[in-house]
Amino acid sequence: MARDYTGGSPKHHHLESKKKRLTWIFGVSALCVVCYMLGAWQTTSSPVNRSELYQRVGCDETSQNQGGNNVSSSPSAASASSSSLHLDFESHHQVEINKSDAVQKFPACDMAYSEYTPCQDTQRGRKFDRKMLKYRERHCPTKEEQLLCLIPAPPKYKTPFKWPQSRDFAWYDNIPHRELSIEKAVQNWIQVEGDRFRFPGGGTMFPRGAGAYIDDIDALIPLSKGNIRTAIDTGCGVASWGAYLLRNDILAMSFAPRDTHAAQVQFALERGVPAMIGVLASKRLPYPARAFDMAHCSRCLIPWQNYDGLYLIEVDRVLRPGGYWILSGPPIHWKKHWRGWERTQEDLKQEQDSIEAVAKRLCWKKVIEKNDLAIWQKPINHIECIKSRRVYKTPHICKSDNPDMAWERDMENCITPLPETSNPDDVAGGALEKWPDRAFAVPPRISSGSIPGVTAEILRADDQLWKERVEHYKRIIPISKGRYRNVMDMNAYLGGFAAAISKYPVWVMNTVPANSNQDSLGVIYERGFIGTYQDWCEAFSTYPRTYDLIHAGGVFSIYQDRCDITYILLEMDRILRPEGTVVFRDTVELLVKIKSITDGMKWKSQIMDHESGPFNPEKILVAVKTYWTGEAKKES
Repeated sequence: MARDYTGGSPKHHHLESKKKRLTWIFGVSALCVVCYMLGAWQTTSSPVNRSELYQRVGCDETSQNQGGNNVSSSPSAASASSSSLHLDFESHHQVEINKSDAVQKFPACDMAYSEYTPCQDTQRGRKFDRKMLKYRERHCPTKEEQLLCLIPAPPKYKTPFKWPQSRDFAWYDNIPHRELSIEKAVQNWIQVEGDRFRFPGGGTMFPRGAGAYIDDIDALIPLSKGNIRTAIDTGCGVASWGAYLLRNDILAMSFAPRDTHAAQVQFALERGVPAMIGVLASKRLPYPARAFDMAHCSRCLIPWQNYDGLYLIEVDRVLRPGGYWILSGPPIHWKKHWRGWERTQEDLKQEQDSIEAVAKRLCWKKVIEKNDLAIWQKPINHIECIKSRRVYKTPHICKSDNPDMAWERDMENCITPLPETSNPDDVAGGALEKWPDRAFAVPPRISSGSIPGVTAEILRADDQLWKERVEHYKRIIPISKGRYRNVMDMNAYLGGFAAAISKYPVWVMNTVPANSNQDSLGVIYERGFIGTYQDWCEAFSTYPRTYDLIHAGGVFSIYQDRCDITYILLEMDRILRPEGTVVFRDTVELLVKIKSITDGMKWKSQIMDHESGPFNPEKILVAVKTYWTGEAKKES
């Protein structure tokens, strides 16, 4: 079939176009050859010999003479250059990490430091004022006093019992202290049984056990309906109250000073119960305002009536609107116990009257006093309390103060104001959902816009992100298999990590960097989790070997310009149990630097890609602290 050419003769058209194309190709080729030859003539000269050619290609800067000419000074030098020629595949556009190829090996500290708590060191504390127990507050070492060694575990250290067995048992060799089993023998705090400790659940004011004591409280206020989720136990002993509250889904922050009751907080953490070293002295507790649903003191020996009720005022600051304060022990039920307490009736009556007066000036309502228990409740708002200032001149309502600022801040003798509300039936700051819905509901601090830059949508996106991250973690660490109990998040943000692993038998100490631009610790408490403020340039208020898993997301990006990250890593080693795990998330440059330090700390580690893939600049470093112990002292 014929093809119709409407554009004229095809043969003539092809000849013309072919001629033009060949002319163009020859012209461009000739121009390229001329340019190449001209460039070669201007920049190079004929090499003297083969070695000089190699020297130029190798760019050996060491052969430069004083005049700066890139030519060997002699044929022998050129020959030497050729023998050392090698191809360099190293990156030359990264942060300089370590000029030395040698890894710094950190030695073990002396066994005398096995239970070293840097900021609660008893020797250093003796230099400070004993008034208001200031000597038992945090007093951290100077840079010159910081240790550059690894805190050793006791010689026969064993992996702690798994939860829930750990609630009742701990290995004697892990905390070799018999003092409490002798001093508190009658009160059933702790007993030694062969190679282990047993915790019967007793306490000074609950000889029938913490379980029965909590049942007595539950008969007076509702502990099992989800309204009460976070609690604080002041002067906690071995934290049996907090341990047994977990059956009611109540998470207690237990604290006690490092004092004559040797290692009581260490026992609590060995049991898998949340606890910190702390004391009510002159500084605010390191928690935000309106954090706890319930506060508790069972013969905690805190002088509540002293200093114009300063310590009760601090409890009022950290209590949520409508929160409860429970007191047992002196002076409650003094008519029955005054002889056993070896105090006069007049003295005990005066103490109770003083506590009652402070509580009334704080606008607290006494709910009940029955047998050995007395319970007060904080008002849900301050509408009536503000009016009552006409009658009670002190303490006044604080003015121009951020009630959440609690890191190294002196207590104030004034009532922390609650968020304003016009309706006397409204909960100041907003009501909370019941647990467990509270964990994933939008906290009032976010819904009210109190946290700049954080919205409900950002919270939900953060929760989804952590759900995906934890699914990824499950493939690289045994996070869901009961291997871990005590978990620390060094940069908790909104508590998404704690929420994502709340279905596992773990609890999380959520830390928010002190003086950060975005104070989100109050949000974490409103979600039903616990935590504290912390400056990671200083040591954490805990004993060595108290955490199974530490999560450090973006921590070193925050602190790399504030202090030497070597000391942060040594502090992490101190609080991490042998064979414990650390998960770092940061830029690859920082992770390589971190790995170069931890390689000298007897850790095994590996850098991995981000869960979204290799193209994400953030990477993951998973490290495991190897098992090693100190050596027993040889008797001469």
